[in-house]
Amino acid sequence: MNFAEQYLKTVIEVFRSQKRLAEKAMAQLNHEELKLTIDSEANSVELIVKHLAGNMRSRWRDFLTSDGEKPDRNRDTEFEGGYDSYEAMMARWEEGWQILFGAIGPLTEADLAKPVYIRGEAHSVIEAIERQISHYGYHVGQIVFLAKHLKSKDWQSLSIPRGGSSAYNQSVKEGDERYEKGRLKDQK
Repeated sequence: MNFAEQYLKTVIEVFRSQKRLAEKAMAQLNHEELKLTIDSEANSVELIVKHLAGNMRSRWRDFLTSDGEKPDRNRDTEFEGGYDSYEAMMARWEEGWQILFGAIGPLTEADLAKPVYIRGEAHSVIEAIERQISHYGYHVGQIVFLAKHLKSKDWQSLSIPRGGSSAYNQSVKEGDERYEKGRLKDQK
């Protein structure tokens, strides 16, 4: 596998990891909790999802051939309203991720240095990908923070729980079958 192939494989793994992390956090919340904010200036998990889905739809549709800020996107409305149901929110979320993976999956080494545009500004494909990894990681962190805050003592850790590092490290050293590559198998 050459460097470009390894990079693209890693990018997909990072995006999939971000998606799983957010989904595991959101799964701990009920529909009403998804709508809660911690103050009047904050966004709810639901609005963060709406924003991410809108961003993915805009950035990744026709990724190599059109500006990443599509004319049909109204970013400001991504921070208003909400969804009628958890299912509607998750359908939009899933649509965004499918567009993203559909755009990245076919990329080749030759594509990585090509220019793409976001709001008229040129970026290499690598720069555009890295920009979105950073952006999505930022918002996934917000989702996890809000979910953890809202669940408080009922929060189910998404990684090594507090006070569990020694046991976790020992399990990995001993080849515990529940772990693979240093992670719980269900946290791939």
